[in-house]
Amino acid sequence: MILLYECLPTTIETHVTRLRTPLTKLIGIDIPIVQAPMSSAATPTLAAAVSNAGGLGMISGTWQQADELRRLIRDVKSQTERPFGVNLGLDWEQEERLGLCLDEGVSVISLFWGDPAPYVRQAHDGGAVVLHTVGSSEQARSAVDAGVDVLVAQGWEAGGHVDSMVGNLALIPAVVDVAGAVPVVAAGGIADGRALAAVLALGAAGAWVGTRFLLTHEARAHEHYKSRLLSATESDTAFSTVFDVGWPDAPHRTLRNSTVDMWEAAGRPEMGDRPGEEQVLGEYDDGTPIVRYAVGFPRPGASGDVDAMALYAGQGVGQATSIQHAADVVRDLAREAQRVLLETSEQFVPE
Repeated sequence: MILLYECLPTTIETHVTRLRTPLTKLIGIDIPIVQAPMSSAATPTLAAAVSNAGGLGMISGTWQQADELRRLIRDVKSQTERPFGVNLGLDWEQEERLGLCLDEGVSVISLFWGDPAPYVRQAHDGGAVVLHTVGSSEQARSAVDAGVDVLVAQGWEAGGHVDSMVGNLALIPAVVDVAGAVPVVAAGGIADGRALAAVLALGAAGAWVGTRFLLTHEARAHEHYKSRLLSATESDTAFSTVFDVGWPDAPHRTLRNSTVDMWEAAGRPEMGDRPGEEQVLGEYDDGTPIVRYAVGFPRPGASGDVDAMALYAGQGVGQATSIQHAADVVRDLAREAQRVLLETSEQFVPE
């Protein structure tokens, strides 16, 4: 992967303005950072802030009703003129939502957890670039054959729902090898500029960042959830299927908590045989009850035993050590990645 740097710094402290790769050229962004769509935590304000900073902001449309999805898209558009994307999970039929996104002029569609083939032509006919998340080289080959424009290689390290059992060090080169001219975005465990530089060195054309963007002022997550993220280390996450009420049989990575510990102590039983399965942990600010093992994460205003709810996080959580504005996260990651790449290249200059 050849990286084209614009406004190369004369010192490593100089502010990076562009970090060009095939991904940035294809989508029309300046920095190869994609903000993960993170369900309702990815607010229109977060997506717009990331896009305005030169990355690609994203919102989730998977479960949204038409009127709400349209409102979210227009909210992003009111805050940025830069490209942004909408993510659609394919465990549910998405033709109607995809059509709505295209009608609203969304230029990037991200597909996940299913076969993208039925949706690619519709998206292309609507003028959108199609990203699709894969967890193996076999999935990548199928997605390329389906005509997707960008592959998102999601490693086992990733937070949230994960359709892979392979770590990024092995997965990214494997996906790059079958991708051909299709750019590859690396997802999973990327929370600082060193990790961004590393995946670029492995052949990726960009990074998909989730947990780090949860720790921003713009992300819609409960303060206790953010506090847990700040104090967590790389060994404080668990990969399981425990939080499956609302989305069964979907593996995911979360922070360890009392629900995970209770389930593991009981021998990891299936749904219907788990301890405390009927227990209501609390409620959202609209009064909706939150049961133990529910797929939903705690949003601001949630009450009750917030710590026992689904606290999604990737293994890179230990590198996310402060709450910042989203634009600063984009710039800091890009600046650090550029510094690391420059310093690394200097180490191998012949004497």
